[in-house]
Amino acid sequence: MSDLYPAVVETPRLRLVSRRPKHVGVHEAYDLCSAPEMDDVTRYMPWSRHETPKVTKEFLDRGESSWTDAESADYAIIPREGEDGAGEIAGFGGLHTDWDRRVGELGLWLRPRYWGRGYSGERAAALAALAFDALDLEVVSVSHVATNEKSKRAIEKYMAALGGGLDGREPNSIIIDGDPTDELRYSVSREDWLATTGGDFDAEFRWDADPDGVR
Repeated sequence: MSDLYPAVVETPRLRLVSRRPKHVGVHEAYDLCSAPEMDDVTRYMPWSRHETPKVTKEFLDRGESSWTDAESADYAIIPREGEDGAGEIAGFGGLHTDWDRRVGELGLWLRPRYWGRGYSGERAAALAALAFDALDLEVVSVSHVATNEKSKRAIEKYMAALGGGLDGREPNSIIIDGDPTDELRYSVSREDWLATTGGDFDAEFRWDADPDGVR
């Protein structure tokens, strides 16, 4: 089922390339994932910055296995030409697919220099369209650590634009720095997405076998 997900997703400002070793170089990803700025990124994440290239290789290998097993479409997020930092990896994000429940769950992290540009919402709109239009899922969901105000503002904005909203608080649902922490969860149904957006989206999905990657 390796062809289930598009290898490349293009939006007006972003190019998403599958997070697999043949498309994303280990050493480039390691330089990014081990940088001191990652301490700011991982503050609300259940993982820490990469200490060795081996950790990064395992990260990319998980992207490969999840892709091949049709569990997740994981991508490197790259600003397109004309954007500040064009061609560099801005972060990683994807869509985890729960086929039994027909739910897709969004995930994302971006390097601090790319915060505040609206990339989170642009990527979410594209992956929601992928979930509903191409993968025939019924619900798209996303969550964040309850105290993460930046994520809260971004997610509230783009979920409203997609026709969704807050479902509620999940107590002690994630471990951060060894401590159970609450999350806020949001979702949008295919029906509400269609009613709000008309099913229109500004993204191109490419199932090319070997897209130009980031090496």
